[in-house]
Amino acid sequence: MQTLVLCKPDAVRRNLIGEIIRRCEQKGYVVAKLAKLVPSRQLLAQHYLEHEGKPFYEPLMEFMLSGEVVAIALEGERVIEGFRALAGSTEPTLAAPGTIRGDLGRDWGTKVVQNLVHGSDSDESAARELALWFS
Repeated sequence: MQTLVLCKPDAVRRNLIGEIIRRCEQKGYVVAKLAKLVPSRQLLAQHYLEHEGKPFYEPLMEFMLSGEVVAIALEGERVIEGFRALAGSTEPTLAAPGTIRGDLGRDWGTKVVQNLVHGSDSDESAARELALWFS
């Protein structure tokens, strides 16, 4: 089983890619594919399709277009739920210690929460997102 993990622009800017991958590998997951890129607006529009029209959509797009992203196809048994537990709450201030967001993230007072990582939330979204980022 695979999931998409994105190290968002804030993680890349803060040089946290290695630490994020280390935590995934330490958990026993395998990096099957990895790409570092500046995503296009078209790719992000497809990725965040379900959020189009919501108040946070444009600030989210602006943030995700602000720099490089590392896309990872992460592999392992129950990797989708496992990575989401490893990532922690999407709100870094409330994320539990020991999680990626709890240990490394914080609220920077920006228009949209910069929370370091994205992880697919289901088998269906993982398949769709992996196809988008690794076509």
